[in-house]
Amino acid sequence: MLFYVAVGSALGGMGRYLLGGFIHRLVDTTFPLGTLLINISGSLLLGLFIRYATETASLTPEIRAFLTIGLCGGYTTFSSFSYETVALLDDGAWTRAALYVLASVTLSLLGTLFGFGLAREIIALQEKVS
Repeated sequence: MLFYVAVGSALGGMGRYLLGGFIHRLVDTTFPLGTLLINISGSLLLGLFIRYATETASLTPEIRAFLTIGLCGGYTTFSSFSYETVALLDDGAWTRAALYVLASVTLSLLGTLFGFGLAREIIALQEKVS
């Protein structure tokens, strides 16, 4: 089980590093947009994987751990989110910090809900094909 979590974490961390760097180069801003987008997409993926895993028997416990604890755990960046929020506050950017917190929490929750819905649709399509 540890092997699956470790491999998933490594891949998730690499994905976070590459996507965060890409977004930072693409959008020239001091707002932590890369972290925000990673948290939203990570929440969507976690919602998809968890709902799919709990409603079907198609994922082994090892693959479920790989996808959720490993991949999503290595990919999402709430420790970076916390640091970046405090850095904005330290810089006196209270409005930007509040916007960042509100957007991160709200959009990440919506991402998880969307992931749940996406999993339901995938399951329904699989049932139609079977």
